[in-house]
Amino acid sequence: MIFAPAAVALELLHVDNFLVFVFAAIALIPFAKLIGDSTEHLSEHYGPTLGSLLNATFGNAAEIIIGVVAISGGLIDLVKASITGSILGNILLVFGLSLVAGGLKKEQFFNKENTGFQSSMLFLAIIGLAIPTIISSTVESGKIQILSDIVAFLLLAVYILGIVFTFVTHKHLFEPFRKEEEKEQERHRVWTKKKSFLLLIISMVSVIIVSEVLVHSVEAAIKKFGFSELFVGAIVVGIVGNVAEHSSAIILARKDKLDLSIGIAAGSGTQVALFVVPVLVIAGIIMGRPFSLVFTILELAAVFLAAIILNLIAHDGKSNWFEGIMLTVVYMIIAIGFFFIR
Repeated sequence: MIFAPAAVALELLHVDNFLVFVFAAIALIPFAKLIGDSTEHLSEHYGPTLGSLLNATFGNAAEIIIGVVAISGGLIDLVKASITGSILGNILLVFGLSLVAGGLKKEQFFNKENTGFQSSMLFLAIIGLAIPTIISSTVESGKIQILSDIVAFLLLAVYILGIVFTFVTHKHLFEPFRKEEEKEQERHRVWTKKKSFLLLIISMVSVIIVSEVLVHSVEAAIKKFGFSELFVGAIVVGIVGNVAEHSSAIILARKDKLDLSIGIAAGSGTQVALFVVPVLVIAGIIMGRPFSLVFTILELAAVFLAAIILNLIAHDGKSNWFEGIMLTVVYMIIAIGFFFIR
């Protein structure tokens, strides 16, 4: 956490912007983890249904804050790239490394219902992102923005209904996953409400400050090394915003708790697509900075292909380390492709 005040100090002293960017990126990691931990402990106090809403609201707070700050700074392409990177990082890199970590010694099994549900939701989100992108070349920008706003609200509605489906009307389908989750939570001492709220507020304020520093320095860092906004947003920012979740998913898979690991990896990817994206569109409306759902064809193709391979690997309810290697290599191929885009 010492990187946070260091990044702010370097920004105020107008030191090399690339160094500021690196310090700010590192500083986001522990605060993003604190937000996740605080939300998880609050969920223990308020039950599964309200807890899921808390997770939806604050679980992706780091990505949302970074996105809102970047939108206010006019870095729309960077925000879209970070969304793409978050989805790809979760369903390819995190899921892949989790399968490798957990499957080195034996074949592992997991709840097909939960994975299939997340995969279906992800495909729905991809369709929502694809339509504005595909027709953007033939329809005027004003109409595309209206379409994007409508799609964003529909995606948010689906996400909310998905919570109702999994926690109320069809919760029996996800019961094995719930029981495993409860066992894992019992291992940890639950924080008090006061402590949870205090750390949540402190970490969120810190993320806001550090995100401001990160966004101010990112353009200079891009120019210095010649990276594109697509690469920086998708790979660097995308990984930084989710690194706490990444480590948790891999550790859980290593402990043979693959259901929880997949819940973090695939679930986080779905949350970004169905919750973070609509929130950023709404934030753009409020700030007067329109945020359309028009992505590059490469971004759209990458997410679509990632969702396909995720579905192919996860459909049988069992996994091994080589399947994890395949997912990780797909992520590396996409990352290298993003690197060469200018």
